[in-house]
Amino acid sequence: MTFLDQANRGIPSGFAKILHMNWALTLLLCTIASVGFLMLYSVAGGSFSPWAEPQIVRFAMGLAAMFAVGMIHIRFWRGMAPIAYVGGLVLLLVVEFFGSVGMGAQRWIDLGFIMLQPSELMKVALVMMLALYYDWLPREKVSRPFWVAIPLVLTLIPMGLVLQQPDLGTSILLAAGSGVVMFLAGVSIWYFIAAISGGVGLVTVVLESRGTSWQILKDYQYRRIETFLDPSLDPLGSGYHITQSKIALGSGGLSGRGFMEGTQTRLNFLPEKHTDFIFTTLAEEFGFVGSVSLLTLYLLVIVFCLVSAMRNRDRFGALLTGGIAATFFFFFAVNMAMVMGLIPVVGVPLPLVSYGGSAMLVLMAAFGLIQSAHIHRPR
Repeated sequence: MTFLDQANRGIPSGFAKILHMNWALTLLLCTIASVGFLMLYSVAGGSFSPWAEPQIVRFAMGLAAMFAVGMIHIRFWRGMAPIAYVGGLVLLLVVEFFGSVGMGAQRWIDLGFIMLQPSELMKVALVMMLALYYDWLPREKVSRPFWVAIPLVLTLIPMGLVLQQPDLGTSILLAAGSGVVMFLAGVSIWYFIAAISGGVGLVTVVLESRGTSWQILKDYQYRRIETFLDPSLDPLGSGYHITQSKIALGSGGLSGRGFMEGTQTRLNFLPEKHTDFIFTTLAEEFGFVGSVSLLTLYLLVIVFCLVSAMRNRDRFGALLTGGIAATFFFFFAVNMAMVMGLIPVVGVPLPLVSYGGSAMLVLMAAFGLIQSAHIHRPR
């Protein structure tokens, strides 16, 4: 297709694609990541090592990946969806048999230069696959039982593999992301009501299975549930994390103790202060104002993604954008609810802020898919 043909069809070409990027979204992502650099600098006691400097390098790599993915036509990524999904399943199986173990979980593949977490890749691959499925499926079949069962199977297979690691937090994100894609595709609301009812029943079964030969969750996961209900049961053990987290959140007050002045962080009372519980560090140092400001940045990302999805007349691109936006929302919502004691601790980091390698790169590549859908949308 020539430049003139592309211009006539409203498709940007060459360097014009850069102008058609969602620059507001890009700026928001850079701002959130900068908050992460600042907090990692703080938790290291005013040093760029060992966390802030590698995080800056990874974000730069992720930003480059976002631009590279965004420049490629969305039709290419549509065709790559089945390959990404099957590849994600293969990597999850590799983790099952050959994965590296850390903190009691087998979730990573050691590539030498990075610890790859395939479950992070699967979050995006699953959304891609479901967006492709509903782009292919005629709208009148969307709510028919047989055609609803297929995306359920596509979701349950990776969920089962992720639960084996065990990684309850990521399995929840997989279910939530796929559920949103199904909802946006037009699946009847009655299926979701049935799913919620089934979820309540499943929780009951999970709790009743404790101590039996068919126990579903690991012992430490049950302890997390007990700690969630009453942290004082084990204040120096399984309840320590959430207790110290609540102390840090409360001590921040309205405006916080000041940058690098958080006592819980500085005195190392707060565990995992650079990963899962970094939000409490921010809350202690910058208070309610800082916490709400970060939450506002996150919500603006969701708003810009949803606006882009609603303006996109390409069904695959719209569903892909909405699904990734929903996964991102659940990502930060689960982390914030977790550290505030609203839900059990499930080991979900704060996106773009918590220290991490594969999660950062995969997330930025996912936003590259959103950029691709935005740049190449029909005009």
